[in-house]
Amino acid sequence: MNRLVAGAVVAVVLLIAALSSMFTVSMTQQAMVLQLGDPKKIITEPGLYFKIPLFQNVVYIDKRVLLVKTSAEELIAADQKRVVIDAFARWRIIDPLRYYQRLRTEDIAQRQLSAFISSTLRDVVGREKLTALLLDPREAQGSSKRALLMRRISELVNEKAKENGIEIVDVRIRRADLPEANSQAIFQRMRTEREQEAKLIRATGQEAAQKRRAEADRDVTVIIANAQRDSQIKRGEGDSDAIKIFADAFGKDPGFFSFYRSMQAYREALNDKTTTMVLSPDSDFFRYLDNVAGAVAGQAPAK
Repeated sequence: MNRLVAGAVVAVVLLIAALSSMFTVSMTQQAMVLQLGDPKKIITEPGLYFKIPLFQNVVYIDKRVLLVKTSAEELIAADQKRVVIDAFARWRIIDPLRYYQRLRTEDIAQRQLSAFISSTLRDVVGREKLTALLLDPREAQGSSKRALLMRRISELVNEKAKENGIEIVDVRIRRADLPEANSQAIFQRMRTEREQEAKLIRATGQEAAQKRRAEADRDVTVIIANAQRDSQIKRGEGDSDAIKIFADAFGKDPGFFSFYRSMQAYREALNDKTTTMVLSPDSDFFRYLDNVAGAVAGQAPAK
């Protein structure tokens, strides 16, 4: 019985030792085997590996491309203009041994890279004008001043990062804006300029409208004057023809014409029953009432 228990204990111990001596490395990792804190072996390929239990331990290091972000900073360009820059970088570990000896952990690496990027940005931006940080849509992709500036920053940061076993894939500016106070001043100036342009456009429009209105009023006046002139001419011609017809009719039969005109005068004068007229009975106005022939007393009747 004691032998059976002892055998089971030994088997368990051997199993634990066997399991603790094995470790796996995934495709996204690289491993470093340490023996009492001293690096002994670096494994970069995925698979199953063995180590000496109790004496050796494994440190895993990420093999993927990692991301580091910098906090927004207010920098001064070469033209003394302030700009707020927010950048990020992509990096990876190419020398696990040096990385472990210099930095140990990813948090320390992130902080150091962030400091490298901030100092490099401050140095490079201080030598360039603000326009170099702005994207120009007229330039081809990757050939803008900003892209060239990013490549330069990547090279400078990469020189410092290689000492720690790190390679910088690229550095990008995520945001490059003016400070809030400057932005408000620029927006106010832009608003003022747009308002001035709007006033100028309105004034030009009003001037053009007034000009068109004056031209229309002038054309209306000319048209009315021409129409009145033509109407006066037509009216004069009509009056002339009427007078001529009237004269011709009077010349053909003066007696009938006198009788006709007197009848018209009677109709107009005596049409209103409330009208009172005081005339002499032997007045020439009533000669056709006293005599059908229109003869006045003491005169010969008209032929």
